[in-house]
Amino acid sequence: MIRAAARLALSCCVLTCVLAIGCAAPGDPTARHPVVPAPVTDLSAHQFGNAFSLIFTLPGRSTDHEALAEHPAIEIYRAELPPGGIPVKQTAWRLAYTIPPELVDQYLKGQRFEFRDPLTAEDFARVPGSSAAYKVRARAVRARASSDSNIVTARIYPAPDAPRDVRVEVTESALIVHWTAAPASPGTSALTYRVYRGVAEPGETNIPQNISQAKLKSPVDLEGSSSETEFRDVHFEFGTPYVFTVRSVAQYGAESVESADSAPTLITPRDTFPPATPTGLEIAVLPASQQVPAYVELSWAISTEEDLAGYFLYRSDREDTPGDRINPEMLPGPAFRDISVQPGKRYYYRVSALDRAGNESPMSSAVVADVP
Repeated sequence: MIRAAARLALSCCVLTCVLAIGCAAPGDPTARHPVVPAPVTDLSAHQFGNAFSLIFTLPGRSTDHEALAEHPAIEIYRAELPPGGIPVKQTAWRLAYTIPPELVDQYLKGQRFEFRDPLTAEDFARVPGSSAAYKVRARAVRARASSDSNIVTARIYPAPDAPRDVRVEVTESALIVHWTAAPASPGTSALTYRVYRGVAEPGETNIPQNISQAKLKSPVDLEGSSSETEFRDVHFEFGTPYVFTVRSVAQYGAESVESADSAPTLITPRDTFPPATPTGLEIAVLPASQQVPAYVELSWAISTEEDLAGYFLYRSDREDTPGDRINPEMLPGPAFRDISVQPGKRYYYRVSALDRAGNESPMSSAVVADVP
């Protein structure tokens, strides 16, 4: 009897549990393991002036290949290494920086995260050839961070001075960037330069001296390099506000170190360059008939300017004056029929070309037409 009662009680308990589970609302959250960002695999480090620039792709997915709901926090670890040293299991790593999720956007350029670790007087006072090692972790929840990133090391060198007096010359085919050379640092085998360019917001007139604080329409990127103190930028558009900065690059054996940015230069190139003068102006005088009054047919060679808009035609009754424009609207093609001539008169014709910016070329040489 006692055993039967025990079995009945146990059955009731199991049934109660089953009913309790069955009554759970569909879609109720269930316990999951913590979200762990995928580890960084492309960390790089290079010296930029008196700082190390750390760059990597910000993780956007978890180790389960699911999209992260928000930016993860970033933890940057650093270790000091002696000359020739490499990171080992016993290396003393320290957490140098933690960037919370709400501040990550400040360091993003697209999906690339860029952070600068300033070098101190103590860093430069270390034994020549000393280096620093870095690794990073991403953390989506407090409980668990990602695995370590790849480890990078970078040697500490005296940084060269930034170029001075950066200025931009506007020509029809190129923006020519000029600067004053910086003195080479002791121990360098070569000194070259890198030119960086960004696009400012329209109407911008002032750029902060620290270009990293500037609000730009597109970020500053490497435009090219030069071994001289000038650089020709042929990939530009008139009317676009550009910001230029130049860095010196000191070569230490197989390694190189960039200077800090030069003072930025803002330039909005304007098209003030007229097209070439049209050539090959020819005329044909058609005398009057019973049905049609006399007129003059004019034609000239097609201009090859990429930004050509059209032509203006001028007529005068004197050879030494250009006269008046006779086409009320700009001519789209290299031909015109002048039906306003008078019999027995002599006319001098000249043609000019216009570009889309409104620049007008010099007039062509005059051709004469005698109307019978």
